[in-house]
Amino acid sequence: MTRYFLPLATLLLVALHIDAAEKQNVLFIAVDDLASSLHCYGDVVAKTPNIDQLAATGVRFDRAYNQLPLCNPTRASVMTGLRPDEIKVYDLDRHFRDEVPDVVTLSQQFMKRGWYTARVGKIYHYNVPASIGTDGFDDPPSWQHTVNPKGRDKTDEALIFNAEPHRKISGALSWLAADGTDEEQTDGMIATEAIRLMEEKKDEPFFLAVGFFRPHTPYVAPKKYFDMYPLEQMRLPYAPENDRDDIPTAGFAHNNPVPNYSLDELTCRKAMLAYYACVSFVDAQVGRMLSALKRLELDDNTIVVFWSDHGYHLGEHNGIWQKRTLFEQGARAPLIIRAPGTQGIGQPCLKIVEFVDIYPTLMELAGLPVPKHASGKSLKPLLNNPLKKWNGTAITQILRPADNRLPEPVMGCSIRTERWRYTEWGEGKHGVELYDHYSDPMEFNNLAVKPDAEAAAVIKRLKPLLDAKASGKIPTTPFNPARL
Repeated sequence: MTRYFLPLATLLLVALHIDAAEKQNVLFIAVDDLASSLHCYGDVVAKTPNIDQLAATGVRFDRAYNQLPLCNPTRASVMTGLRPDEIKVYDLDRHFRDEVPDVVTLSQQFMKRGWYTARVGKIYHYNVPASIGTDGFDDPPSWQHTVNPKGRDKTDEALIFNAEPHRKISGALSWLAADGTDEEQTDGMIATEAIRLMEEKKDEPFFLAVGFFRPHTPYVAPKKYFDMYPLEQMRLPYAPENDRDDIPTAGFAHNNPVPNYSLDELTCRKAMLAYYACVSFVDAQVGRMLSALKRLELDDNTIVVFWSDHGYHLGEHNGIWQKRTLFEQGARAPLIIRAPGTQGIGQPCLKIVEFVDIYPTLMELAGLPVPKHASGKSLKPLLNNPLKKWNGTAITQILRPADNRLPEPVMGCSIRTERWRYTEWGEGKHGVELYDHYSDPMEFNNLAVKPDAEAAAVIKRLKPLLDAKASGKIPTTPFNPARL
C-alpha cells in the first residue's frame, strides 16, 4: 500500500513550501446523472446560463469520459485517482477502502497541507432519494466537516408521479413539479450551506466539495423550471428503425430491458421535460455559488471544477434511458475547469481526457506533488493551451449483471480515441462493437459485425491498447491516434 501515500517527511516539506505561497481555494461541484445536456455543450433545448458563463471563463472539455457510468464506482475513482479495476469497485455496494484502505483521497491531499476541507451534499455515493439527509456511502477521512441537507423533496415524495409504479422512484421515470422555493429543495439548501461555508472560511484556504442530487431520478424541481420548457418542444432522439439489430445483448443495461420501458411517447417526452427542468434548477444553484464567489472577492483565487459523475441517456438508440451503458451518451460527461492564471480561458478543448485526470490536475494547479499512485495525467497543459497536441485515449467499463437475457455477469470495456470507439463485452465472448465517430457520431453502425479491411485493422490496433490501458500496463509500442 506504500504507493498510495507520501512519506510524512515529504508531506511536511510540501506543507512548508505551500505555506510560503498563496494557496488557491477549490470549489469542487459535482452533479448527479447530468448528461452533456447543457447549452454550452451544444444542446439547443437546455437553458443553463450560469454553467454556460462558467464555461466562458474556463475551459470546457468536450470529450471528457468517466471510468464507469454508475454513481459509486465513478465517484470513488475520481476521488482516489484510481481506475475501477484498481479499487475493485464496480457497483453500488462496495467501498473503495475495502481494497485500498490507505489511499489518500483528493480532498485528503489538500487537508494534509492546510486546506479546510468540507463536503455539502453528494460527493461519494448515496442511494437517491432514500439516503438524502444522511452521510450516504461517504468516506469520513476525506473531510473535516460535512453537511447533509434534507429538503421538501423528501417530505413531498408521496406527491411524485411514477410512470412505472412497479419500480421504485429511484430508478423509474418519475417526477414532480414542486411547490415552493429553490431554497426549500435539498439542492437549494446545499447551495445555501455551501455559500455559508464560503463566507465563514473566506480568509483561509478551503477545498469545498458541493454535490447536487438532481437531475437523478426522481426528477424534482420547483414548478417554475418545468414552465421553462414547453412540452411540444420535447422530441425523442432519432435512431434508425433497425438501430438495435447490431448491438450485443450485453450492450443494453439490465435495468432498461425494453425500449422506453414500454412507455408511450407522450410519457417519455414529459419525463424528458422534467429532466431538463432539473438541469435548469441545478444551473440556478451553481449560479448562486458563483455569484457568492464574486461577491466575496474569491473568484480570482479559486479553482472551480464542474463535473457530472457520468453521462445519461434520454431515449437514444430507440429507447435507452439513464446509465450503465458504454455508448457515447453514457461514457461522456461534462467537465469544466476554471483555474486562475491559466491561459485557455473561454476556449473549448476537443482532446480526449478522462475523469481520473481530475485528481492530478488539481494537485498540479495547487502546486502540490502528484502522487505516484494517480492513474491519470494532469490537464494543466490543456488549460493553458486547449489546442495542444495530446495523444489522449479514454477507458470506460461497466459490469453488466446477469438476467434472463444474459446467463452470466459480463464486464464490458470500451476505449475511445479521437476517431473510434471500440468495445468488448466479456473480452469479446459476448460481443464486440466498433464505431467511427467521423462518419457516425451517434454510433448507429457497428462496424465490428461485418468488418471491412479498415475496420479489421482498427480492431487489431485497438484491442491490445484496450487490454493494456485497462490493466494499467504500458503498451509495448507507442500509440499514435493520428494513425486511426
